[in-house]
Amino acid sequence: MTANAIRPFRIEISQADLDDLQNRLARTRWADQIPGSGDTYGVSVDRVRHLVDYWRGGFDWRAVEAKLNAYPQFRTEIDGQDIHFLHVKSAADNAFPLILSHGWPGTFVEFLGVIEPLTAAGYDLVIPSVPGYGFSGPTTEAGWNDTRIANAWAELMRRLGYEKYGTVGNDGGSSISPEVGRVAPESVVGVHVTQVYSFPTGDPAELADLTEDEQQSLATLDWFVKNKMGFNVLQSQQPQTLAHAIMDSPAGLVGWNSQLLGPDLDNEFVLTNIAIHWFSGSAGSAIRHYFEKAQAQHPTEPTTVPLALSGSAGDFHGIRRFAERDHNIVSWQTHNVYTHYLHHVAPELMADEIAKFFTQYR
Repeated sequence: MTANAIRPFRIEISQADLDDLQNRLARTRWADQIPGSGDTYGVSVDRVRHLVDYWRGGFDWRAVEAKLNAYPQFRTEIDGQDIHFLHVKSAADNAFPLILSHGWPGTFVEFLGVIEPLTAAGYDLVIPSVPGYGFSGPTTEAGWNDTRIANAWAELMRRLGYEKYGTVGNDGGSSISPEVGRVAPESVVGVHVTQVYSFPTGDPAELADLTEDEQQSLATLDWFVKNKMGFNVLQSQQPQTLAHAIMDSPAGLVGWNSQLLGPDLDNEFVLTNIAIHWFSGSAGSAIRHYFEKAQAQHPTEPTTVPLALSGSAGDFHGIRRFAERDHNIVSWQTHNVYTHYLHHVAPELMADEIAKFFTQYR
């Protein structure tokens, strides 16, 4: 079998790993907490206890595993790294391909809800696990930043026989997806994301006459930086230091990852993502993605492929005037669905948005 062969893949977690998990969860050494403090100091003990209790008694991994294995899954080696991906084809004639990229602490599971409506609308879907995440992990060498991932995605689509395609992203995938357009502009017809990470330079004049949407998005960003940006700083600077804790303690992994997988999301979605990080042994390598991005030399020229933003009004989605400096923005919409995971929480809405955008380019 050649190195670039595409190999069928199934998720098959051993019973020994399931038993080990249950043993570790049962022996959790709980953190203390100041009475009545809630989430003032971060993810609360009550939140972690709730998820651990559910993981021990209400979460059926075998049922989840069967659900995931109902989708065609594969692995292939690209640039020295095994890449795991779903490849779900539409029954429609002349189906158009899309590649969908997730971020941290998510996994490919973010996009399960849009598979049925998008394939029904005539789209072939390639949904990879980002290198270092889930069943594409752990990474075995340094340097897996967004540009390297984008080049791997371009090779993956070429290997699958797709000459023209679109890219879709959420969270970190919203950074990867435009980069695919940058490295393969002859193949990528359009980019559809839920966030655009273009920020002010510090010139006060840039902040004059902001629209209401821009003011709200800037305020959301300001709150996030002041209250929840610690994970980004730590993972960008000291991911290995944190890895020892979250690789050894499933309750610790619950606490760390649930800061961005909050109580607004259903338990099964939260724990499916966390369990994939745990069972694949990729919790530590996934957070290295932030370090690699921080160390990378970022392109300074704007991307040229048409880009559409379809974001949440309650989440940071970007500031259009800065986005237009960095990208070829052709559509900018926000939805009154307050979540960071629009493809999971509002799959029909997002599938419709994606299909409408790419119809003009296919």
